Amino acid sequence: MAARPGGHNLAVMNGPKEKVLTLDTMNACVKRVEYAVRGPIVLRALELEQELRQGVKKPFTEVIRANIGDAHAMGQKPITFLRQVLALCVHPDLLNSPDFPEDAKRRAESILQACGGHSLGAYSNSSGIQPIREHVAQYIQRRDGGIPADPNNIFLSTGASDAIVTVLKLLVAGEGRCRTGVLIPIPQYPLYSAALAELNAVQVDYYLDEDRAWALDVAELRRALCQARGHCRPRALCIINPGNPTGQVQTRECIEAVIRFAFEEQLFLMADEVYQDNVYAEGSQFHSFKKVLMEMGPPYSTQQELASFHSISKGYVEVVNMDPAVQQQMQKMMSVRLCPPLPGQAVLDMVVSPPEPSDPSFTQFQAEKQAVLADLAAKAKLTEKVFNAVPGIRCNPVQGAMYSFPRIELPPRAIQRAKELGLAPDMFFCLRLLEETGICVVPGSGFGQREGTYHFRMTILPAAEKLRPLLEKLSQFHAKFTREYS
Repeated sequence: MAARPGGHNLAVMNGPKEKVLTLDTMNACVKRVEYAVRGPIVLRALELEQELRQGVKKPFTEVIRANIGDAHAMGQKPITFLRQVLALCVHPDLLNSPDFPEDAKRRAESILQACGGHSLGAYSNSSGIQPIREHVAQYIQRRDGGIPADPNNIFLSTGASDAIVTVLKLLVAGEGRCRTGVLIPIPQYPLYSAALAELNAVQVDYYLDEDRAWALDVAELRRALCQARGHCRPRALCIINPGNPTGQVQTRECIEAVIRFAFEEQLFLMADEVYQDNVYAEGSQFHSFKKVLMEMGPPYSTQQELASFHSISKGYVEVVNMDPAVQQQMQKMMSVRLCPPLPGQAVLDMVVSPPEPSDPSFTQFQAEKQAVLADLAAKAKLTEKVFNAVPGIRCNPVQGAMYSFPRIELPPRAIQRAKELGLAPDMFFCLRLLEETGICVVPGSGFGQREGTYHFRMTILPAAEKLRPLLEKLSQFHAKFTREYS
């Protein structure tokens, strides 16, 4: 039937309109994206919370979300200086209040001076407020024992995740056997697998050695690389140090070996160093890839490409030895998103440039920071101790970061039952744990693990008075689950 000029086809008007966007017509790469940290088990936890609010009787009175590193939600006390300066920046009229120390006022004024219209509601340069980038460079230089850092090589970001995806977008190219491959650790933080799926890149798994406290072995890197070259073009190597979800801290010797490997194999290095301040285990020490790279000297220090990431929810990336033309393209990509939120930039400025010993806020700031880190160190030891006392659970030392990744033994009947339900065995365990105890943890299958092994990731953030009962309840559930399916 022909449509009248200026009119509408009657068949189109009367018939059902097909949707433009359906599961069949949408981007197939997006459908492959999975993000276990906020996956199905978390959605069920939200439903259980709603049911509790509606008065539905459960075997527990609250859902404990131990699935994610959400420090303040878990009761961690905010650092006073950060909140004071942020309050002053958001509401400058408070600069006249006698309730705020003078150094907090000075910091707020300096941040506001760097903002358009002296307002935290303005936009900034796409790569971030220039004085804050300079403070980040000074922080990196202090951290690395005086090795220079150039503010022009530093880009502020909405978070480490955003910066990581930006760098991956620069790296991903090619089709078929020439598609970009990216080596990522297994277990990994699922941002990496999700981003690679979305970008249609090839995920190249290398396994951390659980029997050696999740150590990284260059021989395993070489195995993964050689195997991948048969079906893709590996171009980048990702390292997470301290580890997430595994909590290990890499030795300097290991980092040197990784840098040599990347140099020899022409791989771009991506160092996820988000938890660099969270190191607890005796004998463990954080070494930045930038520092080790520079101290190795030429040709490594002058040629090996590196992007290193740090974050406090709002973060930065420093690029080293990146092609200047590519760096301009990176600047262009970041400009598409205008700029990172200014309140986040303000907090980042305080973290990388904290109060000096002569400042009124110094003593309180240092005491609060050390209290947080000491509390996390105690909880890391407690987690390892409690889990390792339980038959069928094995937990490596939590050397750093904020998570434990215990290995659990599951009876064959439980594995079979999970298969019947179409679930990964550790997902079946974690769902039952949630339904019976209210404890929400993430199955190891969401992070990757060796075939035939089962794990879960649990944050160590809950308050001390809640953590021990949580660990004991979880351990008791494992024993009950094992008896039920034995």
